[in-house]
Amino acid sequence: MEPWPPATDEALLAELRAALREPDPVPEEFLTAARAAFGWRTVDAELAVAELTFDSACDPEPAGLTRSTGSARTLTFRTGPVVVEIEVTPTGVVGQLSPARGGRVTARTSAGPYEEAPVDAGGFFSMGAPPAGPVQLRARTFEYAVATAWVSLR
Repeated sequence: MEPWPPATDEALLAELRAALREPDPVPEEFLTAARAAFGWRTVDAELAVAELTFDSACDPEPAGLTRSTGSARTLTFRTGPVVVEIEVTPTGVVGQLSPARGGRVTARTSAGPYEEAPVDAGGFFSMGAPPAGPVQLRARTFEYAVATAWVSLR
């Protein structure tokens, strides 16, 4: 094996010429990794964004529809036929996807994902205490993927 770097400029140029003339095939594991990375380039574009349509912290609830009292806050997000409803308390977040499907919900902050939870066949999920600052929920089922608008839950 030759020492690196080559002892002379001429030896270096000879190695460069040989490298350009005789390229080795790209290893299969590099191609597999590149294809997987390329597939993630549009992952956010695939998500429908559900806009906030109701927030009990600022919208008056219609008379007779209040289910809980105290420090619970109810938020509803909608995009097309998909609805994400959550109830936020200081100790946790519970929610439901409609249409009801099993899947996963991930809660994100600006620093990245902070919690992931399963969604049962009835569309229900629960998470721990909400963090400070803006949060986005991302739900994936076999039939749809949706991301809520960013909102502060505290």
